[in-house]
Amino acid sequence: MGPVVSLPLLPVAPSAIRGRVFGAVLRHRYVLDLLFGASLMVLFHLFVVQISVVKGHSMEPSLHDGDRLVVDRVTCSIGEVNRGDVVVLRYPRNPTIDFVKRVVGLPGDRVALRSGQLWVNGAMAPDDWTCIADLETTREVDVPDGCYFVLGDNRPISCDSREFGLVPEGLLRGRVRARFWPLDRVTVF
Repeated sequence: MGPVVSLPLLPVAPSAIRGRVFGAVLRHRYVLDLLFGASLMVLFHLFVVQISVVKGHSMEPSLHDGDRLVVDRVTCSIGEVNRGDVVVLRYPRNPTIDFVKRVVGLPGDRVALRSGQLWVNGAMAPDDWTCIADLETTREVDVPDGCYFVLGDNRPISCDSREFGLVPEGLLRGRVRARFWPLDRVTVF
């Protein structure tokens, strides 16, 4: 082995040390901010707003297969559901599947279809929304507290309360607030 050369220690400027420490703190802070932001987004998605995709044709002509929807998850959880609202709900026969339907009967209502016309509480309901009528007649149904009667807008092919019965309030996932895709059909509900 050859001779060992000892180099003199050069003094490190305090500003260089501060720069390294500040850079490390900034990187650490960036990671914390990123994790915090991601956590907020997950919580926002779980409890406030969700994005849903329409699958199928049961809500035509209002909604089409492939439409992307913004769903307000707060409204249904605080009980602000109105007749005519388009909602996302868990399918009562298999709660792992979501459906999109229109609320036509509220708790306390009496609902029936006669020759394709919707009747609520003994009066013909004004169909303010566009739907494809089904000439079917159903028996009158009393909607109890905590439940809703839902129909698809394309009634001849829709699987809705006529088939699976009333929807308990706990199965409502949220109210559709907007369609944002495709761009040529952007709509606020």
